Amino acid sequence: MKQYLTFCKRSISQIFVGSNLYFVWLTLLTIVMVIGAHAYAIQLRDGLAVTNMTDEVSWGVYIANFTFIVGMAAAAVMMVIPAYLYNNKALKEVVLLGELLAIASIIMCLLFVTADLGRPDRFWHMIPGIGRFNWPMSMLSWDVIVLNGYLLINAHICGYSFYCMYRGVKPNPWFYTPFIFLSIFWAVSIHTVTAFLYSGLGGRPFWNSAVIAPRFLASAFAAGPGFLILTLQIIRKVADFPVKQEALDSLRKIMTVAMVINLFLLGCEVFKEFYTDSAHVASAEYLFFGLHGANALVPWIWTAIALNVSATVILLVPYLAEKSNFLNLACVMAFIGIWIEKGMGLIIPGFIPTPIGQLYEYSPSMGEIQVCLGIWAAGFMIYTLMVKMVIPIYKGTVQLETTK
Repeated sequence: MKQYLTFCKRSISQIFVGSNLYFVWLTLLTIVMVIGAHAYAIQLRDGLAVTNMTDEVSWGVYIANFTFIVGMAAAAVMMVIPAYLYNNKALKEVVLLGELLAIASIIMCLLFVTADLGRPDRFWHMIPGIGRFNWPMSMLSWDVIVLNGYLLINAHICGYSFYCMYRGVKPNPWFYTPFIFLSIFWAVSIHTVTAFLYSGLGGRPFWNSAVIAPRFLASAFAAGPGFLILTLQIIRKVADFPVKQEALDSLRKIMTVAMVINLFLLGCEVFKEFYTDSAHVASAEYLFFGLHGANALVPWIWTAIALNVSATVILLVPYLAEKSNFLNLACVMAFIGIWIEKGMGLIIPGFIPTPIGQLYEYSPSMGEIQVCLGIWAAGFMIYTLMVKMVIPIYKGTVQLETTK
């Protein structure tokens, strides 16, 4: 126990040491978090009436961000599978950084869900024994299980791995390998269950599609690796950490395939909606072309399509994809494009028009935007601090032997 406490103490102490750029970054994140916390305090005091959500559009930018970030958490599996199943040594050296991203992402997901609750203090109604969990009837209860389970699995994998690395010993396979394979299954389940939350709502025909779950997974396996490509390059430069080019190339190839599949599935959805031209096409028509003068989301979705297509073209052309500047540009475009497509382009049009044909458009209020930015800043803060703690262990500058 004393050895473990020393490990925790020495790891945590690393976050208080760094360059001026590091502390400027933390200061900026803290400012954004404080602004977001202030906006949330107002919402907590006055209720969801201060947001632009209504009875007609009851899920807004909070759930849009939640949906996207669940994919970011699931994307860690795209490093785990090649690293452990196919023994990709380059990815195996940095796979735990992907697992840390999953931890930060799940925490952000839980924060966005909390922000969307008008009375988060009533969450106790779902606690088994005190309230009623409604499992297995409720898809929401399934989502609670898979999100919290995935958080615990990744926390165990990372914590145990870095503790063994600190001690200079190999992880015990019985405490490590089963959780690696469990995390692969669990990563797919968190996004699948989230997709089922939407596609299982019979009164929202825009979401009643069998390809919602595959679209979620494809977009997650594109945006997640794209974010990791950018992050690993920053870590390599700022922390002087040896991230091999082979690892970035592997993530690029995964991202390329996922982007193509994501565009294909989007095309399938568009064909299904517009070729049949049924009464249920109203939401898709509103999203892509506007409906009866309401067209707030039209610029959003076409911007997303333009970004995703451009990113895919860059990734498919080897001459461009192998140049770091173009690759980084493609990653940024894919990240933004998929955020729009899975957020504003999926959640909001599911409510417009209403089941009785009414049109109530939605755009986030300034308070909602501030809360969202605050949660994003919290996620970046958590990931930054975790990486700062483990990089010295990775590099061998913080080890058990140095305490003697």
